[in-house]
Amino acid sequence: MRIDSYKVLFWDFDGVIKDSIDVKTEAFVELFEQYGSEIMTRIKAHHLAHGGMSRFEKIPLYARWTGHELSDNQVQEYAERFSKIVFQGVVDSFWVPGVERYLRKNDHKQIFVLVSATPHDELNAILKELSLRDCFKLSYGSPTVKNDAIANSITSLSVRASDCLMIGDAQADLKAAYDNRIDFLLRRHSSNESVFNDYNGPSITDFRTL
Repeated sequence: MRIDSYKVLFWDFDGVIKDSIDVKTEAFVELFEQYGSEIMTRIKAHHLAHGGMSRFEKIPLYARWTGHELSDNQVQEYAERFSKIVFQGVVDSFWVPGVERYLRKNDHKQIFVLVSATPHDELNAILKELSLRDCFKLSYGSPTVKNDAIANSITSLSVRASDCLMIGDAQADLKAAYDNRIDFLLRRHSSNESVFNDYNGPSITDFRTL
């Protein structure tokens, strides 16, 4: 697959631009570590299998596993604690090899759109910290879901689905691409091996050869 042949590239963030999956995995563990190793193991497995799922869905789910039903205010409190834990960790995490150059140089004059499950304000703060804002024509974070982000972008940019490629590392990314009938490129890494064990489509481990 030649990704330079597409007019629009939709990018996930964690695991595609930054190798920050472990940062968020450990943050969820920290939030619920008082409930023991069995819960920790379950949370890790679920988080890695559902990479595109918002923390606002995961936090109340994980709390229910511990026997607690959280109010909306409590979910927000947990989410704020989560943000404080992960922000600097995401910023400081390693770039996926080759991706920074591809984004900043944009040699093929493509339109880059960021679609992430990270809350929109936090995502923008991360982009600002990394001086990446100008790389993306559009950026979407939670609560906008990826399916809608892609559909809205195709309409607002007046492009065809065949002009677009989604680059992601989670089942939610694959589903969002499928639902919008655009091509998908999987970024493979150690944390999603089991999730995509049966996947036979186009994939990449880094962007160094592009």
